[in-house]
Amino acid sequence: MNILFVVPYVPNLVRVRSYNLIRFLSEHGNRVTVVTLWSTDAERKDISRLRQICHQVRAIHLPRRRSLWNGLKALPTNAPLQSVYSWHPALAGELQPALAQSQNGRPSFDLVHVEHLRGVRYGLQLVTQAANDRQQNAPPVVWDSVDCISLLFRQASTQSRSRTGRIITNLDLKRTEQYEAWLTTQFDNILLTSPRDEEAFLELVAKYEISSRRSKFTVLPNGVDLNYFQPDTLQVRDPCTAVVTGKMSYHANVTMVLHLVKRIMPLIWAKRPKFLLKIVGKDPSRELRVLNQHPQIEVTGTVDDIRPYLRSATVALAPITYSAGIQNKVLEAMACATPVVTTPMAVSALTVKVGRDLLIAEEPEDFADAVLSLLDNPARCQSLGANGRRYVEEQHNWKNIAARLESVYRDVVHHTRQQTAAIST
Repeated sequence: MNILFVVPYVPNLVRVRSYNLIRFLSEHGNRVTVVTLWSTDAERKDISRLRQICHQVRAIHLPRRRSLWNGLKALPTNAPLQSVYSWHPALAGELQPALAQSQNGRPSFDLVHVEHLRGVRYGLQLVTQAANDRQQNAPPVVWDSVDCISLLFRQASTQSRSRTGRIITNLDLKRTEQYEAWLTTQFDNILLTSPRDEEAFLELVAKYEISSRRSKFTVLPNGVDLNYFQPDTLQVRDPCTAVVTGKMSYHANVTMVLHLVKRIMPLIWAKRPKFLLKIVGKDPSRELRVLNQHPQIEVTGTVDDIRPYLRSATVALAPITYSAGIQNKVLEAMACATPVVTTPMAVSALTVKVGRDLLIAEEPEDFADAVLSLLDNPARCQSLGANGRRYVEEQHNWKNIAARLESVYRDVVHHTRQQTAAIST
């Protein structure tokens, strides 16, 4: 198929969902054209890597000041801030060829894929323009919501450790709920990473009495690049070392790490005073940077390669207190055969067998006990790590997930062409 893939940020090895879907769709023989936005020099450099895995990339610069201005203009309206953050007229102009006709009378693209709430306006533009132009054979638009953002906001509004974060999410929560409910009337298919996110969308449809719902929901989980994230048999794991990973400016990760340091780690240090915690991830917040002053904590900031930290740690920790979707940090650690201790919230979207593939605990005391039990049992660590690797190989292989997405595409395109034929006759 000829696919137009619209992403409001540059797909890369950190933004794994879009990057790997594009990569494997291309490897399967599809012609993928990516339209995206970049804001930093690092993102601009990622564009060259992206060009190596797809047919074509069209990238527009989105200055931070434009995103801030978009947000300010949206404040007195009903539009969620997330939905306008990445709006750029120049990128909107890049989408015009999507509706153009090829020589055989068909659209230039078979299908348009739009990712995230930040990109949804671009999809809406195509849907609206096709309707206004009465273009019956316009390409269908699939929106990958990824997560239900209002579900995440609902949790963050009460649990986030950031006062600013709570204010913003409370400000944007109701209109994000209303907007996400309305979006179910606009697209041919909506992709989500977990059944919980689908459930949250259906709750919004019922809450706001959406009777004209059009979209079909498809749960398409995240995967792992199993060739990139894999165990290193030559790497010796550091005794009494834990790693926690993620984008460390993200409010849910900041809350997670502060919860870990303040409520769980003291219980571990009471019995293992030399236990070392490594906090690995880009752009750590001010609250996290000051943790470097603790003798048993290392805050790395941005690293070129996260794998050495996963492969050398005794255990990977993810005491997540609120979230949506699937936690990539958990899957990546498991792919490196690193034993994982996490919370029920983090595995609600997974089909893991607790105690075989990973350990879960909710209360700080139970979480600390689970970590200490692994430190005392190297054989259990090895078994847990091996089983975790086996689980992601079977359930979260990007190649298989991309193949499933192709099937969704084919169904959407077939259904759209049937509708067009019916209208024509």
